[in-house]
Amino acid sequence: MSMDKRGPQLREYLNDAREAILWKCEGLSDAQARTPLTPTGTHVMGLLLHLAVTESQYFISCLGREIENPVIRSIVESEDPQADFLPPPNMTLADAVDIYRETTVAADAVLDDLELDSPAVVQWWIKHRHTTVERLLVHMIAESHRHAGHLDIVREQLDGFIGLRPSAPNIPDLTPDQWKEQRLRMEELADGA
Repeated sequence: MSMDKRGPQLREYLNDAREAILWKCEGLSDAQARTPLTPTGTHVMGLLLHLAVTESQYFISCLGREIENPVIRSIVESEDPQADFLPPPNMTLADAVDIYRETTVAADAVLDDLELDSPAVVQWWIKHRHTTVERLLVHMIAESHRHAGHLDIVREQLDGFIGLRPSAPNIPDLTPDQWKEQRLRMEELADGA
């Protein structure tokens, strides 16, 4: 990866998101991880699998490599446009975490061998179809942080677990009563709007 400041900075932001994503999966049962918490079915395991598939596509396929993981390959080849959000019935959360970790290791190995200006081709993009590793990194940082935010919300709905990531929780240390008071103030403001 390029020795200028951009490469390490981009990788740091990507790794911060990866850390947050894995942290949001800790301590959940398989049933909790599969529980849909939005009208569109957003759930922890689906988000995790989607991110593994997405990293595989951008950092492996779009860079001319073959995806080795058979689960991810079958999802990529599926006719179902939502397949990456639908973990197979026999998949456990531990399986999904392993797939995500293996994917990030494989992606990092590819990225380690390339420069920021190395070419990439994203077949499904109309604009910027012929692009660079740098643009893929920026895109995946945005994608990962977006879904880390989704994981924040669904995890809080599941069991009240909150925080940015283990190394930087980035949230006030309030008691349950203080959080209730905060929510009541917000509800009063919303009712008065």
